[in-house]
Amino acid sequence: MTVIFAVLLFCILIFIHEFGHFSAAKLCDIKVNQFAVGMGPAIFRRQKGETEYSLRAIPIGGFCAMEGEDEETDDPRGFNNKPALQKAIVVAAGPFMNFILALIIMIVIVFTVGTAVNRVGGFVEGNHSEAAGMKTGDEIVEIEGTAISDWEDIGPVIAENKGDTINVTVKRDGETISLEVPLMESEGRKMIGITPALERNIGTAVIEGTKSTFTLTKQMYVILKQIFTGEVSASELSGPVGIVYVVNQSISQGMIYFFYLLAMLSLNLAVINLLPFPALDGGRLLFIVIRKITGKAVSDEVEGRINLIGLMLLFALMIYVTGNDIVKFVLPALGK
Repeated sequence: MTVIFAVLLFCILIFIHEFGHFSAAKLCDIKVNQFAVGMGPAIFRRQKGETEYSLRAIPIGGFCAMEGEDEETDDPRGFNNKPALQKAIVVAAGPFMNFILALIIMIVIVFTVGTAVNRVGGFVEGNHSEAAGMKTGDEIVEIEGTAISDWEDIGPVIAENKGDTINVTVKRDGETISLEVPLMESEGRKMIGITPALERNIGTAVIEGTKSTFTLTKQMYVILKQIFTGEVSASELSGPVGIVYVVNQSISQGMIYFFYLLAMLSLNLAVINLLPFPALDGGRLLFIVIRKITGKAVSDEVEGRINLIGLMLLFALMIYVTGNDIVKFVLPALGK
């Protein structure tokens, strides 16, 4: 099952990314010679119109081969003969689709799990709230004179309280009730021992899912900065082997965790691909800008060679992180 889910995960990530390039190329009337998911020998191949579609044996990687992408061509529909804006749209479409996939998954997860609201959903063990008269379904509207509008407002107000009890105002069946609730402590944190009710609201899910996606994106850029500055060691990086290990952990905890991992990796793919490094989409975008400014100072052939060097460096990085993964995950599992 781990292998099946890992293959599924890689295929989804790659297909969405390459489909972004493919669909944008078609919209910009750029000739697409090949559209492939996976690498290595083709296990399925079909020619439809001018494009050959294939599924490759190794479910890592993939490509959308456009006419004139890395070589000179006189074809007016070649990538190299299109305006800079169209080329930029095609290149950016891959990471954009990965970002959209992550965003959609995060919204669905938030909707499926539900959003905490300022209403009592249950009680933790050892609470005193039930004895004080609080009931499931009570809407908490005020604590110690401070208005409560959502669940996140509750914790800070309780933390500021210096006494052993706290005044909580709730609404129940249209009636406002004031309760004096004894506080309890858990892991050094004061609480009143309740758990929130969860609501499924598509509007809230869109807002919270979008917030979570942008927060994760920001965190990824922070980690990248720490890697480049040496605050985080390159040995912490993981590749396909490490991803398979994490897939195994995620599916053991439930499908929500698997889809959260899928969103994280899709977002990671978008962020990494936008780095201004040769062979990555960010490097291609940089070349588009440079060539727009300098004209033909950088030829298609030169750009192709630089991208090939970048690709070789990326393969070297892949070998390095795979070696790290084997040391971190495979050898301990084998007892070595």
